[in-house]
Amino acid sequence: MPEQLATVSHVASSRRSLRLCGELAVPGDKSISHRSVILGSLAEGTTIVRGFLMGEDCLATLAAFRAMGVNIRVEGSELEIEGVGLAGLCEPPHVLDMGNSGTGMRLLSGVLAGQDFFSVLSGDASLSRRPMLRVVEPLRRMGARIDGRQAGKLPPLAIRGGRLSGIEYQSPEASAQVKS
Repeated sequence: MPEQLATVSHVASSRRSLRLCGELAVPGDKSISHRSVILGSLAEGTTIVRGFLMGEDCLATLAAFRAMGVNIRVEGSELEIEGVGLAGLCEPPHVLDMGNSGTGMRLLSGVLAGQDFFSVLSGDASLSRRPMLRVVEPLRRMGARIDGRQAGKLPPLAIRGGRLSGIEYQSPEASAQVKS
């Protein structure tokens, strides 16, 4: 992911002014930062990510992949991820705490549903009240075994991963998380 830079320039039309030039570093994007850790971890080899958003949600996703055996080096807003491939993740030794990250929990549900091990995704009190069925339901139709509070509607989610089958699915609501 290239570092995001913007150049600022302004020239007044009715009177002479000095030219203003410079560079502005734009903070990383949360959605892209989550997905960069996921894709870099599942790829084989080294992935460099620049402009990673160092927010709590994205750091929870990073910590979850470290717990599954992915080596991730952090220097400033740059990551170096040593990807383990699609089948290289290890069963985490503890519950994966996603903090308040609904995006992280929903995206990891999909990743973990296809792994050959058991895992549990949990989060803070706020995340424990957020709906998960929009991701859980299609994953179950694909063959995933996912349990949670209120029949999988609410976290924590216990996922016994395994082989999934493709399905045709029309989501009742637009969701980039379901598509991912």
